[in-house]
Amino acid sequence: MDFGLTSEQELLRRTARDLLADRAPMARVRQMIADDSGLDDADWRRMAALGWQGLVVPEQYGGAGLGLLELAIVLEEMGRALLPGPFLASTLAALALVVGGSDAQRARWLPRICDGSTRATFALVEESGRWDPAAVAARAQSGGEALVLSGTKRFVPEAAGADIIVCAVRRDDGALGLVLVEAGARGVTIAPLATMDRTRRVDDVVLDGVRVDAEQVLPCDAATVVVRLLDRGRVMLAADMAGGAERVLEMTVEYAKVRRQFGRSIGSFQAIQHQCADMSVEVEKAKAATYYAACADAEAAADAALAAAQAKAIAGDAYRFVTARAIQIHGGIGFTWEHDLHLYFKRAQSGEMTFGDATSCRELAAQRLGL
Repeated sequence: MDFGLTSEQELLRRTARDLLADRAPMARVRQMIADDSGLDDADWRRMAALGWQGLVVPEQYGGAGLGLLELAIVLEEMGRALLPGPFLASTLAALALVVGGSDAQRARWLPRICDGSTRATFALVEESGRWDPAAVAARAQSGGEALVLSGTKRFVPEAAGADIIVCAVRRDDGALGLVLVEAGARGVTIAPLATMDRTRRVDDVVLDGVRVDAEQVLPCDAATVVVRLLDRGRVMLAADMAGGAERVLEMTVEYAKVRRQFGRSIGSFQAIQHQCADMSVEVEKAKAATYYAACADAEAAADAALAAAQAKAIAGDAYRFVTARAIQIHGGIGFTWEHDLHLYFKRAQSGEMTFGDATSCRELAAQRLGL
């Protein structure tokens, strides 16, 4: 496995960093989180023009046909910039169609996701809060030639701005199913939730007698597909978290060089140097684990699922540790609304819980090792 990036991958990173620096400086990120609409359509379509929404979508459906490594490169840059918006959720929904959709479903929806005209999301979690297919209780009951959906999906990312929702449901026979629900369908109610992290919006999606026909049911082993999606989602989120942690480290080192106490910069004190060194180690661990997991997925390695769980656990620990230490080094200013550090701290907390926290991911890794 070669950890060196190709020239094309390096170009992808530079392009992503340059675009985000231009279109999503922190002042504009703050505007986005204060505005209920979040990322605007112009920027969403600009990203689509660069092929980002279709990075892992096959070329025949308008995508780039690349792998999780290229996606991780872009997500790492988004994590550095704290970019709000539905990119991760929409990509996960697209992957659900790639892996589990019919030819007709892929042909209808994937080109629209790739060109930015359709936003999508993925709904799994319910009242238990468990990222586990076994916890799905929302019902899909037979109603003539259609299925009738009932139940509440919780913490659905960016559902308020989505056009379609890939929704996990429990069928009459107890099997898990995946269905495509159009956000504007009769019986669908979307309620925004107030959370700590304002860079990521989540919503409750209430399904009350929503009818879906056979063409909206993904013809796949839904339980297997959901497990695979969660593994890829963990790698995607680990990349976002590693990028955020690296940016926080840079901010902290910059601050330590200019903040002065007792007539000298605080970065000259050994205690501060030790803390920055510890932060650097955590960042490198997160990046190494994430890139290994992305490469393992791209190469269909035998340990890809194990690597995904480990990457999420390591990146989650690293982001939480780095942001907490950064606040200590910044002192009082790190707690203020005007400083950007608290936005990274809050994103670290929300990312920790998404797709399972570090403890649950390590438990999952242990199960996959047969322990």
